[in-house]
Amino acid sequence: MSENQNLLAEQRRALILDEVRRRGGVRVNELTRKLGVSDMTVRRDLDALARQGVLEKVHGGAVPIVEASTHEPGFEAKSGLELTAKEDIARAAAELVAPGSAIALSGGTTTYALAHQLVDVPDLTVVTNSVRVADVFHVAQRTSGPRQGAATVVLTGGVRTPSDSLVGPVADQAIKALHFDLLFLGVHGISAEAGLSTPNLAEAETNRRLVQSARRVVVVADHTKWGVVGLSSFAELEQVDTLVTDAGLPGAARAEIAEHLRRLVVAGEPDEGADI
Repeated sequence: MSENQNLLAEQRRALILDEVRRRGGVRVNELTRKLGVSDMTVRRDLDALARQGVLEKVHGGAVPIVEASTHEPGFEAKSGLELTAKEDIARAAAELVAPGSAIALSGGTTTYALAHQLVDVPDLTVVTNSVRVADVFHVAQRTSGPRQGAATVVLTGGVRTPSDSLVGPVADQAIKALHFDLLFLGVHGISAEAGLSTPNLAEAETNRRLVQSARRVVVVADHTKWGVVGLSSFAELEQVDTLVTDAGLPGAARAEIAEHLRRLVVAGEPDEGADI
């Protein structure tokens, strides 16, 4: 495909990863023909993707990482992955938030990035089960001092997970009694068949509560989450109003997502969806 020759590195790597997941493995010479680039470029791309932990290099090519559906990486392990994509997603998602809104942010490294973008939005009420997200707002208030319009943060109780989210009956009961305009939801995996999923059963139940309490649901997920399935599904794609993702999401995935969601926002690209 000669049109692929001028792809940016991130876009090219997203296409490679999509091929690996879709076909169960690819060879270097197949990728050089498909992308119209050199063997050396493909091998560098495979090295980069292997360092991210999203595929495994084998002799002459690459195969998907076979990971248990119950495996739950910690916050620190995930925070170094897809940094540029997460920042782009966070900026695009922040544009959906109006001053004075009541919003909820689930746990996750992408919602953590989003929290940094929201500290200056006036008069927000923020409900979160993420210790990390709550800390973003508390640190902002400590460093800037008391100010009019600072966010009111409601941190649920619960049992702390490896991703620093609070889950379990205490969190579920707190969320059940609340109602918010927008929920920004980070996910472990997203697919047409399994919907939104996580490897943590308790987190799945808490996320269900979050979805039930939200007037609108916005998923913030980079392109590597597409096609990943965790142990427990907690929402169908049809329950999501908007997906905010990055430009690395392949065209085939975009078309499939468009069949299920009302709005797809790709960070850095024109947004043709209706206002939510």
